[in-house]
Amino acid sequence: MSKKTETKAELPEEKTGTLLEWFYPFAFFACAGWAVWHTPSYLLDFIPPANESLYDQMSQLALRKDVTPNIPSLFGGFTDIIDWFALLALPVLFVLGARNLRVAAMELQEFRAIDRVALFFGRITMIMIISMTSVMLYEVFLRYVVEAPTLWANELTLWIAGYVFLCSGLYAMQQRSHIRIFILYDIVPRWLQKSFDVLSVLLLCIFAFFLVFGSYAQVFIIKFYKWEMFGTAFDPPIPATIQPMILIIVTLIAIQAVINLIADWHKVPEVHTSDSLDKDELEAIKRSVEAK
Repeated sequence: MSKKTETKAELPEEKTGTLLEWFYPFAFFACAGWAVWHTPSYLLDFIPPANESLYDQMSQLALRKDVTPNIPSLFGGFTDIIDWFALLALPVLFVLGARNLRVAAMELQEFRAIDRVALFFGRITMIMIISMTSVMLYEVFLRYVVEAPTLWANELTLWIAGYVFLCSGLYAMQQRSHIRIFILYDIVPRWLQKSFDVLSVLLLCIFAFFLVFGSYAQVFIIKFYKWEMFGTAFDPPIPATIQPMILIIVTLIAIQAVINLIADWHKVPEVHTSDSLDKDELEAIKRSVEAK
């Protein structure tokens, strides 16, 4: 076994679902939400617009969206101590969360150290699903019991759902759970299977490259830098955040595909039949039950 490959079997005494495994993704999600909401303040402090009209527009937006307007800003700018704490905590929480996560019984058991990035994205996605469901239940309660619906729950759910859709794609790639068609793949020799693998990863990387290359200016300079809002009463920055996230996640998926190709290169070829798929699912369920 390569030193770069980790398996859950090497850590039999460690259990999944510990308090820290819940804390890190939840804290990361909370800090990321705060940082994203106050991004206009960061932009004005770090890379302020040269255009005076745009600067005034961003300034008014930053002041209007500030959750803690009574806390004085640091260094005479727009960001306060909570904004700085949330921003600086993000890389710390991500590293700690990725280092301390444990592979669940239902997940792919073999993984490399670099796979922890995609695995932690999966944990963050799980927290987002819980948060999104909580927001929906809260809105249902207010709408049908109290008869006082909110102006933000529907759009917040839509916003989080966009992130869930994107981040789950990266996690699915790491878990090899994306849709694949094996009719031709299973009947060809191993050298040709590897050629198919290289070709598919190459096409994915080409797609990712041209997607980023063709839309970088439109997404990051127009949508993100000008912080385009949704234009409603709640007015979340969905266009300014979801579109850049698409490019980031597609790039990460392409990188993860290359990682998968390298990790699976010397594996014994698998034969995919309906019976084998059922067996794999049953084994995963069995491991999950035994882990509990």
